[in-house]
This record gives sequence, structure tokens and C-alpha cells, in this order.
Amino acid sequence: MKAISICIGRKGSKGIPGKNKMIIKGNPLCFYPMEAANKSKYVTHSFLNTDDAELKEVGLQLSHIMLERSPKLANSSALGEEVFENSYEQILSLYPYLSDHLVVLLLCNAPTVTSNLIDEAIDLLSRDPNADSVVSVSRFNMYSPLRARKLDDNQEYLLPFVPFETFGDPKNFSCDRDSQGDVLFANMSLSVVRPKCLLNMSEGLLPQKWMGQNIKPIFQEFGCDIDHSWQIPLIKNWIENN
Repeated sequence: MKAISICIGRKGSKGIPGKNKMIIKGNPLCFYPMEAANKSKYVTHSFLNTDDAELKEVGLQLSHIMLERSPKLANSSALGEEVFENSYEQILSLYPYLSDHLVVLLLCNAPTVTSNLIDEAIDLLSRDPNADSVVSVSRFNMYSPLRARKLDDNQEYLLPFVPFETFGDPKNFSCDRDSQGDVLFANMSLSVVRPKCLLNMSEGLLPQKWMGQNIKPIFQEFGCDIDHSWQIPLIKNWIENN
């Protein structure tokens, strides 16, 4: 199987300004996912979609092909799925012969990915014709929806975010975080998808519709895309160890 990669990242960031260019362990954050794509044995063409001139410089240094980021997709209201979809449309118009390649989807603010993880995910997807995608997941039982709460109408007391009965018989659950079974989150490090997922985005499963319907997991102990400052030490530790 051959693949292409698409890495996306915009200039503005409300949570952590300039996070995609933040220097961590000697490199800007965006360096890590793009370098992982470069080192994959399956990725033949790597693309970067950004409106940030400094990100473009990093991408060009890493031999990435630049894609246009339209103004309507360069703001905080633009969805990642829209940017991936638009990126793939640009690629097919410029390089139609890449239409049979799998697509590796990466985020400039998600550095917790290696070339080995990309290659393993591509191997998994190529071996399962029923799978639409392979995505990185982490086991975060401490964030079970069983534990999730929301404020009541008076904004005073906490209520269950999801009715307990949704998970089965409440008598079978306890304060043990493992009592409801493993809770797997797509950690946003990596998605490897078949072209149809990007061509038929509306048919995908919420909330990340680019993953299609039949989503196969590849496990990571930890992974995330940076949105909050408390994540930075975790990312530094991961990069140091990986």
C-alpha cells in the first residue's frame, strides 16, 4: 500500500497563541508530525495546509508540498473535517494519480506520532478490507462518560451528563474507574483513512467524520493534540521518551 500525508495547522490560536510553532525539545511543535510522515516507508507525497508563513517555512524544509488555506477555513469556526476535505480536493486536482493512495491525516499541534506508528496503522488498514480507517486511541478510563457531569438548569448542582441507564444496569457500576469497561478515546495523534472517507465525509461517524464508519484502533498509552498549557509538560515528556 502507498499513502500520502496531509498535515493541517492554522495561524491563529485562542487557547495557546502560536502553539504550532512552540519550540519543544529543540523543534517547533509542527516539526514532529511532518517528520514522522517523512520517515514513513509508505508515504510517497507529504502535504501541508496552512495560512501561516512560518509553518510553511518548516514544511518546505521538510519537503512538504504546500496547499492553499482559504480565508473561510482559516478561523476558529472552521472544522478540521472541512480542512481535510478541501485539502484532498486540492490534491486530486493537482495530482489525480494519487487517488488510489491511503491518506495519513495529521495535526500540527499533535506531535505524539512516529513513523513506526504510521506504518503500523497503514499495515492494519491494508489487511482489513472492511475497515474505513485506522486511528490512534488511548485507554482513558478515568474520563469515562459514566463520570461526566453537567450543571443543572440553575447552574448550581451537578447532574449526570449521560443517564446512567445508557451504560446498562447502574447496579453493576461503582466508583472503580474500570467498572464500566475500557473507555477508548481517539487521541488525535493519527488517522489513516481510505479516500472514500474524504470523498463522502457526510457519511462518517461523529464527531470526527473523516474516520468513516468502520474505525479500527491502533493503541497508544498516551497521545493528544495540544489545546491547553497543562498538556505541554506531558508532550515534552512524550517527545523525550519517543
